[in-house]
Amino acid sequence: MRAMMKTTVKAVAVLAMTTSLAKASDVEVLHWWTSGGEAAAVGVLKDNLAAGGTGWVDMPVAGGGGEAAMTALRARVTAGDAPTAVQMLGFDILDWAGEGALADLTATATAEGWDKVVPAALQQFSTSDGKWVAAPVNVHSTNWVWINKAALDATGLAAPTTWEELVAVLDKMKENGITPLGHGGQPWQEATVFDGIVLSLGGDFYKSAFVDLDPAALGGEQMAEAFNRLITLRSYVDDNFSGRDWNLASAMVINGEAGMQMMGDWAKGEFLKAGKVPGTDFVCIRFPGTQGSVTFNSDQFAMFNQTDAGKQEAQVNMAKAIMDPAFQSAFNVVKGSVPARTDVSNEAFDDCGKKGMADLAEANTNGALYGSMAHGHAAPASVKNATYDVITAAFNGEYADGAAAAAALAEAVAAAQ
Repeated sequence: MRAMMKTTVKAVAVLAMTTSLAKASDVEVLHWWTSGGEAAAVGVLKDNLAAGGTGWVDMPVAGGGGEAAMTALRARVTAGDAPTAVQMLGFDILDWAGEGALADLTATATAEGWDKVVPAALQQFSTSDGKWVAAPVNVHSTNWVWINKAALDATGLAAPTTWEELVAVLDKMKENGITPLGHGGQPWQEATVFDGIVLSLGGDFYKSAFVDLDPAALGGEQMAEAFNRLITLRSYVDDNFSGRDWNLASAMVINGEAGMQMMGDWAKGEFLKAGKVPGTDFVCIRFPGTQGSVTFNSDQFAMFNQTDAGKQEAQVNMAKAIMDPAFQSAFNVVKGSVPARTDVSNEAFDDCGKKGMADLAEANTNGALYGSMAHGHAAPASVKNATYDVITAAFNGEYADGAAAAAALAEAVAAAQ
């Protein structure tokens, strides 16, 4: 915790210094896209803005789940020096909107018809009290598994479609002398894995537990089974997993040190950055048992209230640039996600991207598109953080079994509400 506090204090100091470099026509952008694939995607957005005459003052705060960035943001706002644009997820957007801190983008959204092309599930977080307060950059889905193809081929087994098949593949990978599951020991990463496990036990169960927060679902037999499966997956992780960043776990799979990673589709950006090709070097599948359903998050940019007319104009320019269909395609091709607009062609996307777009459309049509608990799109932050604590404790063997973990989860969520 002390190390994280030092990192956050340092980040806040750096952010404060950047403000003196900004011109009124610039956007100061607070974000956590710092890995190789993410940085490449940010470059697409910078170039798009520059083409329209809007400058970019970069304010990165590392940390894949965005927690450190949100801490730095709170410090900036408290000091009366809010950035002009901030990457945000889900309920964080709604919380800041509720404080009256976000600029109203409704005029721009209405003029450009955003309501007709942005899925309703995303608009839930882009709007507050009937006003547009954020521009969605993408849709990430979290229930993916990324597999090193050579490692899979070496098992002699097919890509798994069930829990039993998954365990069989992991066992074979262990026999073959590699780490079966590349993983970084951080609460949001364990929660991402758990998202997939819970969804694999049924969409209705996922909704009851993580969206409706039904105590019976949170503490019942199905949740106990979910935790038992999480504990099983821990046995396939290497001993040095604690604190590892997600992109380093991706690199283990890319380099053949690990067989697979359970991570959202931002991981694909790391594979592409390394020159890897879907179907040739790696395989993308939905978490076994979840095909047809999608858990999602959406990176959005919220614009904080500004009094300077130049900064307000820069915010509008950025919002328009984000929602431009050509940008949505170019950015998401690099990022690994899919467009936040439903009218963008899949022509430029690779096989995993095309699958992602088709899966999203299918899930949206069939009512099987669920906000990700792990990524702040199922329940408010207080509940999310409570689930993090229990999930990570279970992953680290702090409960006797899945039933004990499920009971602790129900209790923790009740206390957090």
